[in-house]
Amino acid sequence: MELKTISKVSRDYGISTRMLRYYEQAGLIESLRKDDYAYRVYDENAISRLRKIIVLRKLRVPVKQIIRILNNYDAAEVVEIFRQNISEIDSEITSLSTVKSILTRFVEEINEKADVNLKLLGDEAVFSVIRSLSFSDNQIKGKKENLSMEELNKANEELMKLEDKDVRILYLPPMTIAAAYASGEGCEGKALDMVNQFTKESGLLKIKPDARSFGFDCSQGSIEIGENSHVYEVWVSVPDNMDIPSPLVRRKFNGGLYAAHVLRTWDFQDWRRLKEWVDASDKYDNDWGSPRWESSETIFGQGFEETLNFYNFVQSGQMKDLQLDLLFPIKENKNEKV
Repeated sequence: MELKTISKVSRDYGISTRMLRYYEQAGLIESLRKDDYAYRVYDENAISRLRKIIVLRKLRVPVKQIIRILNNYDAAEVVEIFRQNISEIDSEITSLSTVKSILTRFVEEINEKADVNLKLLGDEAVFSVIRSLSFSDNQIKGKKENLSMEELNKANEELMKLEDKDVRILYLPPMTIAAAYASGEGCEGKALDMVNQFTKESGLLKIKPDARSFGFDCSQGSIEIGENSHVYEVWVSVPDNMDIPSPLVRRKFNGGLYAAHVLRTWDFQDWRRLKEWVDASDKYDNDWGSPRWESSETIFGQGFEETLNFYNFVQSGQMKDLQLDLLFPIKENKNEKV
């Protein structure tokens, strides 16, 4: 039976090693450990199960439902789960069809009357157009019987693309940081455990209940999807005069502007999508790599993965309670066109 390493599985299927570990912690797949081998490996059963998970995620089925589907031998219940998702998609399609039909009607009205002042946008005109619309229960038309994975990937990418409404602009203020960093496989979890242990033992959340926690890959060079993080650093904000015990180190963060987006379903391709949004922006420039703190141990100026609701996460320690905000460093474009 062929065994594949976590890195090879990540490369073969285009998902991050962190997502694979998340699927493990959620109980969706299991890895194995070979004797005298440091990394996780997966057998044929785990790979087969992973392929099903990937397809279901691209079909926008939530992880909680995937767990029920893969661990369920009752066909009727599985069908009901799919029907629920179809119903939600139908509602989205109907709403989009409504908007499309109204816009199409407006185009026809403008072409017929050459009304560039858009008087037809008055309440009566809008209500008249809406009253004339009718929709069937199912708006899916021109269905294909055979859809390829390529078409599914294309549809999923289009649905996951970030728009302006998906991105928030925020300013992180200067703060004093207790930082932990680790290297090798599972370095993200190792650094996070060190910070969580420090947070609990120091009673930090009693002293500073608004403490914030950030993590980032600080490997030298770029890390591609499927490649292990070599070094990962985790921060927690602390009072300025607080003692920082070894192996943690003190950092002074200078603050800065960030484009923010909540990580969806542990899909770390959202980092790429957020970068594409920044690069396409007329108002903001990419500021990745600019020094916003000093570090003699690791590289600086990276984007952050902020643990949202850090207070509750430290209390529970459960991965299911971990939600991350992606923060991409930006600066205002001084040449923005008005």
